[in-house]
Amino acid sequence: MNPSDTEMPQSGNPAAALPKLPMIWIGYLSGLATIAAEFIALDLHPELAKQGGIPPLYLFLVSFVGGIYWFVCIHRYHVILAHVPGWKHPISPARAVGFHFIPFYNLYWIFVWPKEIARFVNERLRAPVMKPVAIGVAILGALILRVFDPGFGLILLFLPMSYISECLRRAFAAAPLAPSNASSASHE
Repeated sequence: MNPSDTEMPQSGNPAAALPKLPMIWIGYLSGLATIAAEFIALDLHPELAKQGGIPPLYLFLVSFVGGIYWFVCIHRYHVILAHVPGWKHPISPARAVGFHFIPFYNLYWIFVWPKEIARFVNERLRAPVMKPVAIGVAILGALILRVFDPGFGLILLFLPMSYISECLRRAFAAAPLAPSNASSASHE
């Protein structure tokens, strides 16, 4: 038995446990830690506010760890969707994360992977519940804000992740599609 088998709901068991979605609160906590590190850095080095310069290592590290955890969440969503019985997810977990590192293409990519998750959610719930464009715009805005305020930008980066987690939670709680519908829908 592979570990993902215990995390995915079985189609024959309506009381099966929902898959373990990423813990988004860790991202919010890292955003708050980044904000605290920003205040500490400005208190210890007031010249940073006036002249700019290189921020201290602890500020960079806490912000960096939060960004890495954001990628971990994206990876986890795609791992979960790759193991849904009867669903062929078109994006591998490695691609979902890796394409964020291609300059300029990443601006397009933040709209692509939410669209595929939304396709699963909306088909499973049989209604247009999840709005992928709104997710992409929120991610883009948060990434831009991270340049100016890493802590607040990191917190805003995890808001769309909360929305995705809630939509996936609702989709997994809904009755799965019949295998013929799920396979034909994934080829469109």
